[in-house]
Amino acid sequence: MEDTQQRLGSGMYSVAGGTASGKTTVCNLINTQLRDHRVVLITQDSFYCSLSDQTKQKLNEYNFDHPDAFDMKLLLSTMEKLKCGLPVAIPNYDFSNHKRIEPAHQVHSADIIILEGILVLHDPGVRNLLNMKIFVDEDSDVRLSRRMQRLAIERGRNVENVLDQIKGMHTLIRDVKATKHDFAFYSDRLIRLVVEHGLGHLPFSEKQVITPTGSVYSGVVFCSRLCGVSVIRSGESMENALRACCKGIKIGKILIHGHGTKGRQLIYEKLPKDIASRHVLFLDPVLATDDVTRNSAVKAISLLLNKGVPESNIIFLNLVAAPQGINAVCERFPLLKLVTSEIDASLNENSRVIPGLGEFADRYFATDD
Repeated sequence: MEDTQQRLGSGMYSVAGGTASGKTTVCNLINTQLRDHRVVLITQDSFYCSLSDQTKQKLNEYNFDHPDAFDMKLLLSTMEKLKCGLPVAIPNYDFSNHKRIEPAHQVHSADIIILEGILVLHDPGVRNLLNMKIFVDEDSDVRLSRRMQRLAIERGRNVENVLDQIKGMHTLIRDVKATKHDFAFYSDRLIRLVVEHGLGHLPFSEKQVITPTGSVYSGVVFCSRLCGVSVIRSGESMENALRACCKGIKIGKILIHGHGTKGRQLIYEKLPKDIASRHVLFLDPVLATDDVTRNSAVKAISLLLNKGVPESNIIFLNLVAAPQGINAVCERFPLLKLVTSEIDASLNENSRVIPGLGEFADRYFATDD
């Protein structure tokens, strides 16, 4: 950003990107570097359409990220006037009531005009006015967590509205008609959220570091060593999310299989030799039965304890669980921590989670019929 002032001349610029990608932060950084220019920032959010009372009653079904949610004609005419050096009236939009409130605020044209928003590049008329187009790219899971916080705190949406977004992703992956790509994509997003929440249960200590500006930053650092352990095959679907959050983390494997009178049996295990001295993030996306002889998670956790891992050092990361499965695990291992994204209603006569996801591994790895 140091040479922004030299590279940007007078004109109209856009900063686009996905929701909660950091567009406003980029705009503020640019603005601080342009001390010798008159700069005006216009946000596309000011041009949301007011919602009718009927639409507000079905607010959870309304798509605020669709072009039709914005008054694109007003946005275009406003930007055209600014381009010509004319003053404009920018609407004041109330996010808690989802409508414009009077009066609009007056804005005068400037040397540099910056337009930011998720869909500022959608309209060809707006695009033709721009001298430069900037797109801010950010990881989708980071954007999701930022958006949840924004909706809950900054824009007056209640917790139920925020959780509906999680429910929306569950709806997509539970649909029997979901494509293999969509199932894996939205499962990955939910798994990433579970992993990040699970990491929040790890012990940490305070630590101070020196920033590039020479300042002192007081932060935290994990004060214990970690490893992951996945139950083959479905648990392997969670490994990429764990690696994305914990670079270079060791991940062990456990294979448990079999039916009949002997129940589930340990077939294969490969674990870090020093696993007893580590905190273990145990990965298994579906937790079902209350029958401990048929519960793979109970069998695998028992193996970890036999290897010397303290029960309190195990964090079970799970995507969907039945109440019976949770009871079986938590009654057997009361010091273990369990993190899941949704608790389903029950089990059917075949000990399958209802409404469930089907055979998770087959759907995720595209090996189902």
